Amino acid sequence: MTVRKRLSPEESRNSALEAARALLIEAGPQAVTLKAVSARIGRTHANLLHHFGSASGLQRALAEHLAKSVCETIIDAVHASRAGLGSPREVVDLAFDAFDREGAGALTSWMLLTGNEDALDPIISTIHDLVDEIAPEEAQHDVAARRIHRETLSLVLLALGDALIGGALAKSLGLPRDAARVRAEAMLAQSLADYEQA
Repeated sequence: MTVRKRLSPEESRNSALEAARALLIEAGPQAVTLKAVSARIGRTHANLLHHFGSASGLQRALAEHLAKSVCETIIDAVHASRAGLGSPREVVDLAFDAFDREGAGALTSWMLLTGNEDALDPIISTIHDLVDEIAPEEAQHDVAARRIHRETLSLVLLALGDALIGGALAKSLGLPRDAARVRAEAMLAQSLADYEQA
């Protein structure tokens, strides 16, 4: 008889989210089901229902989990870049990788296609918090803040679009695979230069 380790509710929830993230990366968003996640972590379907309520609840929690993880990493990279310890390209790569390699792009499109649009709210809210965090204190309510909002919108849309069709589109246009990243890097570098001159 196998004895399962008793996990706290938070540990159980985090374990499920990490399993869901792994399934997302390995097999795509359609693989993120309560049944698949429960099998992956050796818990019952009822256990996951208790934590998430439904498959859409699991996807919403996964979206929030991914967004928070990615945004925390991006915030650290932006602060490092401003301190001269990192580069705009590192910030761009983190954002693009989150949507491509970490599966956020596929999860976003899956939620839209299945009508689970409210599950995107945590992503949008977390990105908004990211913008507020990286905006200079003195720029929270002026022209600089609006510029940061526009640039964040551009970066996220470039990263999302690149994750979904970037490879095929770049190839068809005869551009290098990283053309969108190069464009985003130039945009961010210009923004940082403008910030330093202000």
